[in-house]
Amino acid sequence: MTITLVTGATRGIGREVARRLVEAGQTVYLGARDPDRGAEAAAVIGATPIQLDATDASSIAAAADRLKDEVGYLDVLVNNAGIAGAQQPPGTATLDDLRTVFETNVFGAAAVVDAFTPLLEASEAPVVVNVSSAVGSLARNSNPNSPWTMLAYPMSKAALNMLTIQYTRAFPRWRVNSATPGLTATDFTGPRHDAPSVDELRAAGLQINTVEEGSEVIVQMALIGSNGPTGTFVGNDGPVPW
Repeated sequence: MTITLVTGATRGIGREVARRLVEAGQTVYLGARDPDRGAEAAAVIGATPIQLDATDASSIAAAADRLKDEVGYLDVLVNNAGIAGAQQPPGTATLDDLRTVFETNVFGAAAVVDAFTPLLEASEAPVVVNVSSAVGSLARNSNPNSPWTMLAYPMSKAALNMLTIQYTRAFPRWRVNSATPGLTATDFTGPRHDAPSVDELRAAGLQINTVEEGSEVIVQMALIGSNGPTGTFVGNDGPVPW
């Protein structure tokens, strides 16, 4: 029985990843800050809700203790919880903007991996998928034609990628990878009730994924098993430069 935890899974990509992993036969714990929303989402897709706030150490510890008591190990951790924060450029972004984003996207992700390390070590084939973004690519941002000018979010995803690299080196038995869903039409990207549909956005020339498309690479990396790649940064179109 494959035991999986997906953080930040009440909606969007996290929920779709959890749904598809349930469909693939995994026993999925659906992580949610709000227990009521977690229970509602889990009931729909057949997952098990678990309260987990990546910015709250006691919440993380309680979730780890619960999995230890209930199953004793963790096979797959999908570190999906993240926030966009204030999309401000250098010179405008404040230190508080950076702290807010890093608290969830970097420190929260690191805290979750750290807390669940003993349970991952107890697995026969531990897998960690850190949900990153191409905007965290140093190579792409160093291109003078890069369209990204905001500060906090790209910095946080670059730091998350380093988390991937360092855990790959520290735990060679694990499969640890960063995966980017690409620009995806979810609440994360700030939709409005009157927002254009994905088809309309594509017709206007915007490259944007549906939730199903965006979740594909994350699901693939969650299913790789002990013989899969490790220490990679990938998207739906293949490797992404660090």
